[in-house]
Amino acid sequence: MAKEMKIRTKNQDVFLRVQKGHFATMHSHTNYYIDVTTQKMRLSEARAVAQELADDYKMTTIVDTILCIDGMEVVGTCIAAELTKDEYVNMNAHQTIYVLSPEFVNGGQIVFRDNVIPMLAGKHVLIVAASVTTGKSALAAIDAVNYYGGTVVGVGAIFATVEECDGHPVKSVFDPNDLGDYQSYKPPHCPFCRNGEKIEALVNSFGYSAL
Repeated sequence: MAKEMKIRTKNQDVFLRVQKGHFATMHSHTNYYIDVTTQKMRLSEARAVAQELADDYKMTTIVDTILCIDGMEVVGTCIAAELTKDEYVNMNAHQTIYVLSPEFVNGGQIVFRDNVIPMLAGKHVLIVAASVTTGKSALAAIDAVNYYGGTVVGVGAIFATVEECDGHPVKSVFDPNDLGDYQSYKPPHCPFCRNGEKIEALVNSFGYSAL
């Protein structure tokens, strides 16, 4: 694997770890592997990411439920804590927020059990993802929320290449402008493959597997 680089922000706990090369995701080939492992699993970094994302919602958006995909439960819980603080005015002060994870069946279909459906039906739902690039995972989550009677109020991510998904705004801490030369291609149109450059690793929200 290529040498890891860090893209920093003004907050010392908010930075993006990336490696440049030829990587394959489930839906695309990219020239960067974006590693958000510690942002998802290390409390100090998860809290810092949550503070960045919560700023986009706390003054303007009612959030009853946070639906976490890509293993974002720690970040989602930290966002819920930010949105329910009572030390300043926000849309969710003195309230509680449900933090959910989807259950996947039948090759990726999202389902929710009967005991969980009341946390979605009639609720304002914020979807939180590690990354939104092709948007397929976020779209599946949006479809599920709609199916179970919830209202999607936004999509938050650590990294995103799009500004909206199915008409819903996508807010992210980082975007391609932070990388400069970020590229993503559908597998049949990947120029690296056409040039005979081997894939260095298979990557997804869990991490990478070098080839």
